[in-house]
Amino acid sequence: MSDRIPQVREALQAHDADAVLLSSLPNIRWACGFSGSNARLIVRPHAAHFLTDGRYDTQAHREVRGADIHIVRGNLIDHAAEASLLADAARVAFQSDHTTVQQREKLEASFEDVEWVPVAHLLDRRIASKDDGEVACIRKAQRITEAVFASIQEEIRPGVTERDLAAEIVYQHLRRGADDVAFNPIVASGPNAALPHARPTDRELQEGELIVIDMGAVADGYASDMTRTVALGDPGAAARRGYEVVRDAQRAAIDAARAGMTTDALDAVARDAIEAQGLGDAFSHSLGHGLGLEVHEWPRVSYATEDTLPEGTCVTIEPGVYVPAEGYGVRIEDIVRLHEDGCENLTQVSTEFRVL
Repeated sequence: MSDRIPQVREALQAHDADAVLLSSLPNIRWACGFSGSNARLIVRPHAAHFLTDGRYDTQAHREVRGADIHIVRGNLIDHAAEASLLADAARVAFQSDHTTVQQREKLEASFEDVEWVPVAHLLDRRIASKDDGEVACIRKAQRITEAVFASIQEEIRPGVTERDLAAEIVYQHLRRGADDVAFNPIVASGPNAALPHARPTDRELQEGELIVIDMGAVADGYASDMTRTVALGDPGAAARRGYEVVRDAQRAAIDAARAGMTTDALDAVARDAIEAQGLGDAFSHSLGHGLGLEVHEWPRVSYATEDTLPEGTCVTIEPGVYVPAEGYGVRIEDIVRLHEDGCENLTQVSTEFRVL
């Protein structure tokens, strides 16, 4: 991973600040490479200071690029004040969306002469545009998830519980080389599949129903995310039709997706396709989201946002329909990387209707 401190300095200039204080750990990792659980990063026009505690001394010296390393005993902000790391800084931009009220009060008390400038989404557009190295990590995570999906299909049979299958998904991800799972997997069968974010329960899988499986890996810090809906035996005509409606909507959105589109316009491609088939009310969530060092990153691909999608952004395309009255739900999710002339699908698992 390259040193991205210069890109943080661009944000500093954009907000007419003398320094930037980063507190979001994923943002800090993106900027300088640190993967631990306690850090702050101060970036100034001609210097950068990375602060962490003694647990991470060796790790910080191995990972951090582009910043002076401070191993701190005690509070990181107290050290920044004692070491005069913000000397002569009149205006300091901070991440208001990653700072609690208590933390802001601490900043103001520790640096009485500083004007603290709250900035939300400080680095979102820069982080969203993934370089080839980042995409390689996402691909690696996605290949692990795809291998897990192939391996668990023999476990999908009557009598197995949703919780059993979710546990197997976690185990298989770790066994196949994932650093972690990107999130607790969703396994939702039959009527539970009509809940968009169902949690696995002790319900046993049964013949003649759909099963929604949503899962992801973390590899080298980057996340994957994939949803497939499978049938255990014949789920009936309504569920089959719902599946094809979602699949056609996803295809249309992937065909349309490109950098320069707005998020609401991309969402509308899938939403309009589902509404045309009379299931518009059953599509109750956004079309997708960015992903990278976090499984849910900016941008949110939604009817409720109007952000322009940057070149190189990786987003999920995951339409769904959820029909409690019919006892089924469907979601299909791929990851794509956006370019000006279209998109590249990073997911290799077929979306053909699958009966186990």
